[in-house]
Amino acid sequence: MGIATVNPATGEVVKTFEALSDGEIASQVAIAQAAFLQYRQTSFEQRSQWLQSVAAILEADKNRLGALITLEMGKTLKAAIAEVEKCAAVCRYYAENGKKFLADEAIASDASQSFIRYQPLGIILAVMPWNFPFWQVFRFAAPALMAGNVGLLKHASNVPQCALAIAEVIQQAGFPAGVFQALLMESSKVAALMADDRIKAATLTGSEPAGASLAVAAGKNIKKVVLELGGSDPLIVLPSADLQSAATTAVTSRMLNCGQTCISAKRFIVANTIADEFEELLITQYNQLKVGDPMLPETDLGPLSTPKILEDIDRQVQAIVQQGARILVGGARLDRPGNYYKPTLITDIAAENPVGREEFFGPVGLLFRVADLDAAIALANNTPFGLGSSAWTNDPIEQEQLINGIDAGCVFINGMVKSDPRLPFGGTKRSGFGRELGVPGIHEFVNIKTIWVR
Repeated sequence: MGIATVNPATGEVVKTFEALSDGEIASQVAIAQAAFLQYRQTSFEQRSQWLQSVAAILEADKNRLGALITLEMGKTLKAAIAEVEKCAAVCRYYAENGKKFLADEAIASDASQSFIRYQPLGIILAVMPWNFPFWQVFRFAAPALMAGNVGLLKHASNVPQCALAIAEVIQQAGFPAGVFQALLMESSKVAALMADDRIKAATLTGSEPAGASLAVAAGKNIKKVVLELGGSDPLIVLPSADLQSAATTAVTSRMLNCGQTCISAKRFIVANTIADEFEELLITQYNQLKVGDPMLPETDLGPLSTPKILEDIDRQVQAIVQQGARILVGGARLDRPGNYYKPTLITDIAAENPVGREEFFGPVGLLFRVADLDAAIALANNTPFGLGSSAWTNDPIEQEQLINGIDAGCVFINGMVKSDPRLPFGGTKRSGFGRELGVPGIHEFVNIKTIWVR
């Protein structure tokens, strides 16, 4: 199906949309360019005021917007409302700090005066995923708009109403018309759009193939691109750790968003001496999870977002078992309407099992046993991805070894990996490049202009 709202809890087609024609896309690009020429002249104070208004609207309307997220992609209503609240927080963060982050920076040189000035680039194309349909957009939009850029959003085809709602909220907050627009368009047209000289840069959160495709188009047209792609994040547990907290965090992280999260803990890597105890803790917590209607407050896991994702995760589970792995919990679809899969825990995964290096984008955790810290780090790095990582130990020497040894965009010690407006976020290896959030996030889409005066 093309661009449509399909309720993943029931399979019902709720609403369909016509994709924009080439002429309609060109018209929206022209509107964005005209808007940029005016918007770039606005003050930081004015942009900050508009972003604060966006935050206020999001908070006031979080229940309706959260229900829309749940309807289109299936996460629990309580998680969807929390997502909207987080979007308000990132808007406030850049509204309060953007001017400081983009202030001129004096540099000593042979000039009478030399400094850096940060200036907006123009139209930024955002190709965004369905799994966090509001958060992924706002963590790009808040810094980009604060910097004076304008945005064109090409959202995932299964969350069109979320895309339109985001554009409506930004317009309602007072931002000038054309500063942020949602393009209901086919993915096949992204490459041609990147060839338009008025598009100055792009950002994508999504799959590795989607990122590679956008990177090719950006490279062909010599344009900046930020990519946040997949992850197969390790959660390492060593003997000095608080095992109960580590297990609770492991299950919470793995089941967040029904497992459809790039930075969730996907591979539990545990020292042999504590592995039996940790396994029992995991099994106990897995068996307490409630799968069901995402609109109900008691539900822990709703459906997967699409039938294809359900098929993919089931195929991966069957493949890893055929290679010798053993299912401890779950391992099958739920016999009910909708895209439901049982919370699954798998162990006895051989080092040479190729499926164990893949990303599982669903409620499936992989449990590995290792001899020591060195083996844990080696296994953690034995993946093409390098997005997030979590490690549990109360030994300061081990903490330092983990921080230096894990190949990832972030290392969280004794805590769950998360994105935070204050902290740079992004990956290494095939998890992408560039950074969102924090100070680096607002500097990705500006011209870092050197000024030299005598």
